[in-house]
Amino acid sequence: MAHPLQPPGLPITNESVLHFYEWLFAPWVKDLGLRDFDVSPGRAVATLPQSTRLQFVSGAVCGQVIMSAVDTVASMAMATTNRVPKGTVYQHTHFLRPAMSEDMRVEASVLRFGKSSAFAETKVSFVGTGELVAHATLEFAF
Repeated sequence: MAHPLQPPGLPITNESVLHFYEWLFAPWVKDLGLRDFDVSPGRAVATLPQSTRLQFVSGAVCGQVIMSAVDTVASMAMATTNRVPKGTVYQHTHFLRPAMSEDMRVEASVLRFGKSSAFAETKVSFVGTGELVAHATLEFAF
């Protein structure tokens, strides 16, 4: 089945970020509920809201959810540049505390472009307190 949306123009901006998000990502990624997107060259930010659908029985958000949000927002940061890569080839995530009871801010920054890859850093923190929940570094291939 053909995709119903046309690809957005790149690099993405705040005016096109929602179109890009709808166009590129799989339905299960959208089920994470990411919202409040804000992008600028080399940077992307989104809110990951708390949801019982994303939590373990303990109430902590599942690590796979956080890693998916990290990869999604970092991919969006890459798409704000003139050198959009083909995809993520490496992601290393440190979990610093349980993600409980509060929405999270996911902020990704492009660090550097090489000949065949690009690098990004993503920080996940609680919206209200600013406490760091997770930190990730990612590599993208061209």
